[in-house]
Amino acid sequence: MSPVDRVVAALRAGEVAADVRRFDVPVPTAAVAADVLGCEVGAIANSLVFEADGDPVLVLASGAHRVDTGKVAALLGVQRVRRASAEVVLAATGQEVGGVAPVGHPAPLRTVVDVDLAAHALLWAGGGDHHTMFSATYEDLLRVTGGVPAAIA
Repeated sequence: MSPVDRVVAALRAGEVAADVRRFDVPVPTAAVAADVLGCEVGAIANSLVFEADGDPVLVLASGAHRVDTGKVAALLGVQRVRRASAEVVLAATGQEVGGVAPVGHPAPLRTVVDVDLAAHALLWAGGGDHHTMFSATYEDLLRVTGGVPAAIA
């Protein structure tokens, strides 16, 4: 099963009525994805994998800003949060950097969801590869990931 197939299966299992779109061009960044989709960059939910004291953590961040790793560390009660390497991302998600989805991973990841995403009625997130995106609401993302809402910017 491909990473995109795993994402679609996870969305269906979570009863998320997502619009899954595949593009001819890669959409590896929030700016490119927003341009292709015709939405605000803040409506892109970036799926970013960090290591929190060595354990992978998924942060769904608005494409409009950067993650404050100090805030995430305090929220998680850990000493250090840093960007995970491409190898760690692939091992934790089964997906490559630039195409990571919030779901469809080999095992659930501890997840933090940016509260700023709630300002958008419809969000777009990576679909498991560099060419696929899906739509969801903020509530859908919280439910399907089991994520904790937090101010992370």
